[in-house]
Amino acid sequence: MKKTIIAALASLGLAACTTPASQKEESNQAPKTLVIYYSQTGATQKVAEEIQAQLGADIDSLVCDIPYDGTFQETIERCKKEMETGETPTIKPLNINLENYDMIFLGYPVWFGTYAPPVAGFIKENALEGKKIVTFCTFGSGGLQSSTDSLKKALPNCEIVEGYGVRNARIDKASEEINRFLIEWGYKEGEIEALPAFMEHRPVTEAEAAIFNQACGNYQFRLGDPVDVAVRETAQSTDYEFTAKSPNEETLSTIYVTVAKEGDTTPVFTQVIR
Repeated sequence: MKKTIIAALASLGLAACTTPASQKEESNQAPKTLVIYYSQTGATQKVAEEIQAQLGADIDSLVCDIPYDGTFQETIERCKKEMETGETPTIKPLNINLENYDMIFLGYPVWFGTYAPPVAGFIKENALEGKKIVTFCTFGSGGLQSSTDSLKKALPNCEIVEGYGVRNARIDKASEEINRFLIEWGYKEGEIEALPAFMEHRPVTEAEAAIFNQACGNYQFRLGDPVDVAVRETAQSTDYEFTAKSPNEETLSTIYVTVAKEGDTTPVFTQVIR
């Protein structure tokens, strides 16, 4: 059920022996990387700056000409209107030249299950064809997969790669998780513990249902009832992959819950995939 995507950066091919030395050096250079993001509350900015620091990449932010500086409800109403009409906010000029970058880590908060409208403004106003774009996002419950799929449709001439997502409630875990993500996908060198696969799904026990309810019970929206689960053990935690039936019993979702083995052992859910 869970998608496991393992990607590696493609190495630039060596020039033929007749190629001048200056061209050889140019052909062996690693792709130049940019981290660019939109952040409403500062959470996505923290993730962006962590990725930038770990990669040593350049960084810039998306700033709207008309900022989303109203109340929470006003922001929701504006976002809904823009999504319904196809209107996109205009973005102030960037501080960098996008032509200088081969790979872009593009970050955003997830609003209504997809990337926030300022990202729509960014991709509308800028030529991105042929670039590799790695997504990262912050969210209340989930949205990495759905927002990445939306970007693939919006940018068919780009290589869009699903990257890293984190709940706003777990932003303090981002640094360690980003390190793992960047190494696993080959964006930086390093060694990490290989995570085991989840075991096969089976019916949920009463104890596991209690873990699910403890992790999800305080979330502002009811996430459903667990019907089956797969478990894996790591050195740091016990992880659960629950299948949950929605409150209206019409749809199923996958909800990931983790329980640390040291420190705060309160069960927490990490994301929902609908």
